[in-house]
Amino acid sequence: MPTVGSPSILSIDLGTSAVKLALITTRGAILGSEVEPIPLSLLPEGGAEQEPEHWWSAIVRATRRMLERGVAAPADIIGVNVGSQWSGTVAVDEQGKPLRPAILWMDSRGASHVRRITQGLVSIEGYGLGKLYTWVKLTGGAPSSSGKDPLGHILYLQHEHPEVYRRTYKFLEPKDWLNLRLSGRFTASYDSIALHWVTDNRNLSRLTYDDRLLKMTGLHREKLPELVPAASVLGPLSSEAAQALGLGEHTQVVSGTPDILAAAVGSGAVRDFEPHLCVGTSSWLSCHVPFKKADLLHQMGTLPSALPGRYLLVNEQESAGICLVSLKNLLYEESGSTPPMDSQEIYAAFERAAERVPAGSDRLLFLPWLNGERSPVEDRLVRGGFINQSLQTTRGHLVRAVMEGVAYNSRWLFTYVEQFVDRKLESIRMIGGGARSKLWCQIYADVLGRRIQQVAEPVLANARGAAFQAALALGHLTVDEIPELVPVARTFEPDTKNQGLYDSLFREFLTLYKTNKSLFARLNRARSA
Repeated sequence: MPTVGSPSILSIDLGTSAVKLALITTRGAILGSEVEPIPLSLLPEGGAEQEPEHWWSAIVRATRRMLERGVAAPADIIGVNVGSQWSGTVAVDEQGKPLRPAILWMDSRGASHVRRITQGLVSIEGYGLGKLYTWVKLTGGAPSSSGKDPLGHILYLQHEHPEVYRRTYKFLEPKDWLNLRLSGRFTASYDSIALHWVTDNRNLSRLTYDDRLLKMTGLHREKLPELVPAASVLGPLSSEAAQALGLGEHTQVVSGTPDILAAAVGSGAVRDFEPHLCVGTSSWLSCHVPFKKADLLHQMGTLPSALPGRYLLVNEQESAGICLVSLKNLLYEESGSTPPMDSQEIYAAFERAAERVPAGSDRLLFLPWLNGERSPVEDRLVRGGFINQSLQTTRGHLVRAVMEGVAYNSRWLFTYVEQFVDRKLESIRMIGGGARSKLWCQIYADVLGRRIQQVAEPVLANARGAAFQAALALGHLTVDEIPELVPVARTFEPDTKNQGLYDSLFREFLTLYKTNKSLFARLNRARSA
């Protein structure tokens, strides 16, 4: 147990629907946490935006509440670190003031501009052969044709909002903008800059912007931030930030890391080939690996990790827990208002109803592609829905089918993850909001046919990972100590009675994508152009 005076980290997890803050000791003990919801604007033609100042004000409120509760004394808080939603863009002026709302990872308005710069005379999957070779060789991947990378966001502003582009001093990832508010420095870390696709990632000890990649993308070096290594100390809190948060100016700001990379550390799966599965708003299935490699056909590759000198296999599935949120809103919407996004009473009722439904949901299938898909297919036009609904379908069937559909999607990705690492992954640590559900953990074990380890306090895995990264940077922890500091709440073994059924339904799940891909394209191409 932590004692009074234990050195601790203020860990900031900036998600899409909320900011989660936690005070965590340098040994991983969670002293207290707070959640602040933040609004999300979904716009026509694939837009998704948030106000950066909403992030900052939410962080200030939550930090103040924790300090007022006496969770830790300001004198004991030695560092602050951000684990943030990734693949977003904040355009700021020379004072660091946002010139417009932040463009988020869900935003696809730059797709046409990305396709223009990636095409060539001889193409593979829409990429010019020479350009593709250069990107893969230097970065370990290539820009997403969906336009959802920061590259797509910046090109969108460059071509469709040239006045904003002209006035922009720096383009920053969300966590790097927060670091600017905290420390006053315009920086990006080796890990957070990766999805701009303009850095040479072959030498993890010294990443640089590459002139060839800058020319290929059309980005201007002077509008990109200074690069610092992963787990760097940026310096103390600025006096303005310290005063706003109620912390001392001795508190050090660490460079932070994107949420996927923070979660990898916070899951405790930090050894090579130890996988973790996150079921949050979106989902991913990842592990650290000792090599640089890419699988462009299935939208995954190795990028710089939150741990210095390490690579992490990175992929992403667009919709996971948000599918359950969407179902909740559809079922409970009344008079134009919906219950709070974090209404745990509703989700508890959902789980009780789903538990009464047999495995396989009486062959009701749910397709979870509510916002297109990235991995293992790049398809911004595919959409979701229920298949094989009958008059006997109950609310419990709908809930369980959503859980199973998200799990089928993870199994689809898992197939290619195991091919990528060239080995069978026997046990998977599960984190994120979905991991709070014992039923969902068991469904995952059954659908994947693998042991699922439910990490304790799984919603705070990102925050825990950010705290561990800060403790590493400040010299209070080593990587080898991390696995033993992350407790597993419960282990779920696959139920062999359900194997045949889930194998059969998974095959039908894949068939539904293959046979309806062109239908979704016809239905959605016009409004997504």
